[in-house]
Amino acid sequence: MGFNALVVTRDEDKKTSASVQQLEISDLPHGDVIVAVEYSCVNYKDGLCIGPGGGLVRNYPHVPGIDFAGTVESSEDPRYKAGDKVVLTGWRVGEAHWGGYSQKASVKADWLVPLPDGLTTRQAMAVGTAGFTAMLAVMALEDHGLEKNHGPVLVTGAAGGVGSVATAILANLGYEVAAVTGRPEAADYLNSLGATQIVARDEINETTKRPLESESWAGCIDAVGGDMLARVLGQMKYGASVAAVGLAGGMGLPATVIPFLLRAVNLLGIDSVMQPYDNRVRAWQRIATDLPMDKLESMIQPATLGDLPALGKNILKGQVKGRVVVDVNA
Repeated sequence: MGFNALVVTRDEDKKTSASVQQLEISDLPHGDVIVAVEYSCVNYKDGLCIGPGGGLVRNYPHVPGIDFAGTVESSEDPRYKAGDKVVLTGWRVGEAHWGGYSQKASVKADWLVPLPDGLTTRQAMAVGTAGFTAMLAVMALEDHGLEKNHGPVLVTGAAGGVGSVATAILANLGYEVAAVTGRPEAADYLNSLGATQIVARDEINETTKRPLESESWAGCIDAVGGDMLARVLGQMKYGASVAAVGLAGGMGLPATVIPFLLRAVNLLGIDSVMQPYDNRVRAWQRIATDLPMDKLESMIQPATLGDLPALGKNILKGQVKGRVVVDVNA
């Protein structure tokens, strides 16, 4: 029996187009496990893969969707059986391998994680790679000494997917959160997630020639990179850490080594794609306990497979707030 998927094709002029098409199980790439997908979501990488490709997609036709959650239909691997609820993020699924914008997916068992108790597949995709990355960043900051009552934790790009979940998790854990956004209309939304301070993007994105400024932040989750990350490094408290999760503001880092040498600041790189299995399980278990579900619900924008071509363009323009959850069966 056929099923629906968002298929991206490329013509001879290398122009891509995306549409919902019907596929057969035989069309899927080989994998150990076939999953009946229930929900997926929209991340920045998905926007690239739906549209221009961004160098991520090498072969067409292609089914994007770097995240999905659903129920195992069949498995050649003894770790999973029919009926098991599973989550997949990363491993270049949706880029090099067909992904979750489909009612069926065929993947390696190594790429899956059991859905933790207390989470539905819809909630897992409201979390998705963005929320998973946010949790990895929180864990890294805590592993490097972040403590409550040592001052505010800065979250840059706070109205985006990673920033929204990071803000909610940190606030729920009892940290004071300072949220950076370039969208004044997002202030109420960020306050509702638990932010106690709203910092205008222009205020912290101004360039400075001073390698050190006043010690302002006990920690930082940075989704922006570029000039903003360079500025933030000089504002960290002694021994504090910055978890770098994104590059919305650019790949460059026009900084000096002074904050590392004189304030013992740590710059922590956060990768969600190739995370080892045990740390993935740890992060998902923390998500189930430390992310308030009412706050998660307030981030959700529902969507269907047919909405994805437009949403892919919008997220590349920075016009998507919170988390878009895709019901692939709607």
